[in-house]
Amino acid sequence: MALDYKIGSEKQVAVLNIVKFPDPMLRLKAKPVQTFDKSLQKLIDDMFETLRAAPGVGLAAPQIGQSLRLVVVEYADEEKEDAKPKTYVLVNPEIIKTSEETVMGSEGCLSVPGLAGDVERHEMVTVKAKNRYGQPMKITARGWLARIFQHEIDHLDGILYIDRAKNIYELSDEELAELKD
Repeated sequence: MALDYKIGSEKQVAVLNIVKFPDPMLRLKAKPVQTFDKSLQKLIDDMFETLRAAPGVGLAAPQIGQSLRLVVVEYADEEKEDAKPKTYVLVNPEIIKTSEETVMGSEGCLSVPGLAGDVERHEMVTVKAKNRYGQPMKITARGWLARIFQHEIDHLDGILYIDRAKNIYELSDEELAELKD
């Protein structure tokens, strides 16, 4: 599963293979995380490394072949100039509140390369989860971060954005190049 190791720190971090559609793994309901041990911490670190290498803003464990209710997100608020990316680890996440207001937006997915689609999502969500160490937490997210959380949590239930999209289209070479920058 590991493709590349970063050596030079005390931890080795792997870039993992991303499962691509139509792999049946992407359609399974993921199992809850039961144990918060060193192997989970390593998996989380590897998922962040994979996310950065892809590059992307969110990654769910089923996308790297693990049937676990685990999501990592790294996102910088584009509306704030020079905003540094924030990282989020959501273990066993559950959306417990949504806004009535929904917004249409364009989405892509590391597991569905070369395509994008217009998906209607809630403008605001509140997510209950555990952090990487098993401590309970709640996050209220708006805008793109709310969209990212909804997209990634869908992966945990075997749902892909292409199931919700109003239309799906191929990305141009220019759009693909922009994603890699």
